Amino acid sequence: MTIRLRPHHLLCMLTFVGEGYNPAFVQNFESAISRIAAGNETIEIVEGPDDLCAPLLTTPDCHCNNASVADRDRHATDALGDLLHLPIQPKTQIKLDQQMLDTMRKAFAAGQIRKACVGCQWSPLCDDIVSNCFQRTRLLNKDTAAATNRIHLRT
Repeated sequence: MTIRLRPHHLLCMLTFVGEGYNPAFVQNFESAISRIAAGNETIEIVEGPDDLCAPLLTTPDCHCNNASVADRDRHATDALGDLLHLPIQPKTQIKLDQQMLDTMRKAFAAGQIRKACVGCQWSPLCDDIVSNCFQRTRLLNKDTAAATNRIHLRT
């Protein structure tokens, strides 16, 4: 099965700790992260609203189609494409592995790929998560301690 993600959500998943816009969004994000963490899911890059946006699309204050969100996607596309040496564009498929996750987290912690996060309401939470070596995040495998220690020691 495939999980459809817009580019900036590749950054959001790095620090997801179970908080979000509303309970339906959080539950949906939890489900997606569980599937990705299990290692059996492919991530497909999409333009515009994705599988994580689904619970918000019918709310009156839905921001998923705003120009500011498209700008976040553009910044994430550029940063992650350069970092991962992958084309981050619609229909690109990614199989997330521990090495890729470590690379992304290290760059996120160093601020190298966070241009997409400028002005995001969740940035203070993400800063806190980074300062605690990503330990509360949902997207961790059985080697959580080793992975977070590797990230902490490299930054």
